[in-house]
Amino acid sequence: MHNGMVLKNTVVTLDYSVVDTDGGLVDEGREALVYLHGGYDDIFPKIEEALHEKRIGESVTVRLQPGEAFGEYDPELVQVEPRDDFPRELEVGMMLEGAPEGSGEEDFILYRVTDIAGDKVILDGNHPLAGNALVFTCTVTAVRPASMEEIAHGHVQGADEGGYICH
Repeated sequence: MHNGMVLKNTVVTLDYSVVDTDGGLVDEGREALVYLHGGYDDIFPKIEEALHEKRIGESVTVRLQPGEAFGEYDPELVQVEPRDDFPRELEVGMMLEGAPEGSGEEDFILYRVTDIAGDKVILDGNHPLAGNALVFTCTVTAVRPASMEEIAHGHVQGADEGGYICH
């Protein structure tokens, strides 16, 4: 029995917030994060490690280097494309799917439109938080045993699926 303790194959609900290393708010965690604990890559591994065997009401603060969070910033994922290759209603901030130069057809990643300058469009395939060290503060608010289906699928099923924190 888990007795309100974060153990392998429990579904954990967290209140969380994320700041950068200067204390600037990155994500205030308006919605609780719900994840399957136990090495399922449902949450950043260093955070999962810190939460292991914590109980409801306990908090952890974890500092993640870029490589432990959203990765290092890769300048090769920035592409300049002709404006004519895109629909007219293109705006800065839009997300588009595409394959990096020289990759296979199946290697699609999401690109953010970061600039539209004359007849050129600048696309960035880096996660918006790539290159940033981040500080996560999490409080365990609920723990329940995972269902067999959740364990088989390796993630939480149903209505209480949480935020984007890991992916």
